[in-house]
Formats: sequence, structure tokens, C-alpha cells
Amino acid sequence: MNRRLFLALIPAALAAGCGFQLRRLEGMPFSTLYLDAPKASPVAQRILAALKASRSTRLVASASEAEAVLKIEKEDRAKAILSLSGAGRVIEYRVSLNLVYSISGKDKRVLAEPETIDLSRDMTYSDTDLLAKNAEEKLLYSDMDDNAALRIIRRMQALNSATAVEHPG
Repeated sequence: MNRRLFLALIPAALAAGCGFQLRRLEGMPFSTLYLDAPKASPVAQRILAALKASRSTRLVASASEAEAVLKIEKEDRAKAILSLSGAGRVIEYRVSLNLVYSISGKDKRVLAEPETIDLSRDMTYSDTDLLAKNAEEKLLYSDMDDNAALRIIRRMQALNSATAVEHPG
């Protein structure tokens, strides 16, 4: 029993001793951010959670207080029939997420022009597995939300003051 406990603690001690830490958001080029997105946006909720966990960028209540503004302009979900059986029944769907966002700084400087993220996943379908296929669809949307949020975060991390462009208006 003691030997098993000792053997189980060796990897934990090695990981702690080498300075291992869970992955965090590092390298954000601004200390404050305002997120302009619909409250019900799953992608915005994932970005908020990641930023709150990082502690390097503080979320503010208004755009005037922020060094940068992340605006999610459009977030659409769609489900389309991909293929039908010989009997005319659906056997495959394509679920998709289309999102448009932009990042601006103080004084209306454009840090990132509006960018589109277009994600899609294909799923098989069967009337006999209705509950399982609904759960699979939710899982696919959740995966796309995570993917879109990570892409936006990586884009924000890649920004610096040299990429800022004056935007007329």
C-alpha cells in the first residue's frame, strides 16, 4: 500500500518540481478589454471565462475604459441536410457556425479588421437514435464554440501596437 502511494506521488512531485503549470492566456497586448457581444453568445461566454481565468487582461464595463474592444458582430448557427437515403430520409446533416468579429483600440484605431470564422461539422443521422443525435449535435456546436473562441484569443495575442491602423470615421 505504501509502495503504491509512493509510486503515485513520484509523477506529481516531478511535475511540480519542474515548474509545470496549466496552460494560461499569456501575451495579451492590452491590460483592459471590453467585450461587445450578445449576452447569450456561447463564444463570448467562453472568451469571458478564459479572460477571467488568465488575470492578465481585465474586463471593463464600458468601451471608453478599455484599451481594446472585441466586437462580435454576427454569430449564426445553421443546420442543413447533407444527404438523403433512397427512401428520401435524412441520413446526414451539416451543422455550421458563422461568426464575424473585429478588434478596435482607443480613438477608433482598428487593431483587426472584421474577420469571419466559418466552421462546420458533418454528422450522421438516424430517426431511431434521436436523443443521441441531439446530444451529438450539441457537442458539435460546443466544439465549434470552443474552436472559435480560441481562434479569437490567439488573434488577440498576435496583435501589437504596430498592427494598429487608423480607421476613418
